[in-house]
Amino acid sequence: MTTIGPKISVITPSFKSAGTIEQTIKSVLRQGYPNLEYIVIDGAGDGTSEIIRRYESEISFWCSEPDTGQYSAIEKGFARATGDILCWINADDILLPGSLSSVSEIFDSFHEVRWLTSLDQAILDADGALWRILHVDGFSREAFLDGFHLQGERARAKFIQQESTFFRRSLWEEAGGRIPDYPLAGDFALWCEFFECADLYGVSLPLAAFRRVEGQRSSDVEGYAAECLSALSRFRERTGWRDSMTNLLRDSVLTDTPKVRGVLRKALGYTSLDVLKKGPLTKGAGWLIEKRKYLPG
Repeated sequence: MTTIGPKISVITPSFKSAGTIEQTIKSVLRQGYPNLEYIVIDGAGDGTSEIIRRYESEISFWCSEPDTGQYSAIEKGFARATGDILCWINADDILLPGSLSSVSEIFDSFHEVRWLTSLDQAILDADGALWRILHVDGFSREAFLDGFHLQGERARAKFIQQESTFFRRSLWEEAGGRIPDYPLAGDFALWCEFFECADLYGVSLPLAAFRRVEGQRSSDVEGYAAECLSALSRFRERTGWRDSMTNLLRDSVLTDTPKVRGVLRKALGYTSLDVLKKGPLTKGAGWLIEKRKYLPG
């Protein structure tokens, strides 16, 4: 008997995305995942709706009407979603082949995993071709609170890639069922809410790809970074967090010495919860969770 797996709801918010949304839609529908709910929320304004209409027989729900912005569209999509697992993929980004099946297997195998993201982040160029893959050392609540996943000059680790982040409906609801009111960094602010409820797990597998395009909303690095810092400051205040010893030593010249870094990693390093394939060359090998000490940067 074939196991269908948990229902996964994928939301695509869109605004004037006629030039890119078809690649996004195809990347979702061609997953071949049998328990997919795909919802597209278009803010209207150009011919995007004509492209969406070509695929409406495969899309669970879509609409094209003015809204108040990206995060409002995402919340509208989640309000309609009925899946056990939630995510959103913007209209210029893509899911990578097989990602939904892998995500389904992991959530189905480990009930303690409430949200998940990739340690290997794929980036597309403006034409939609794979440009590079960035590796992240690890994820932990403590490293996040210490500011290691802020975007900007202060960050020595990389940010949490929104496109590759999946979470259980129960976590979304426990965290308030809304995206905090930040025009640019609503995703980062949501991660703050999630970290108050659950640990983040990292999987050693690229799940999605972010498209870099000149002039896109996310190109306002300074504005995004400022909002991230504001959200993180509030999170730190709520938890009473003070910089860890690892953070205090982050800029020391001693940490540039491999031997010293090794000692510090064992003694003071953060703990990453990694999801790994048991046997990458064996079909149906399954997954395992490994705790690993790491130092960002």
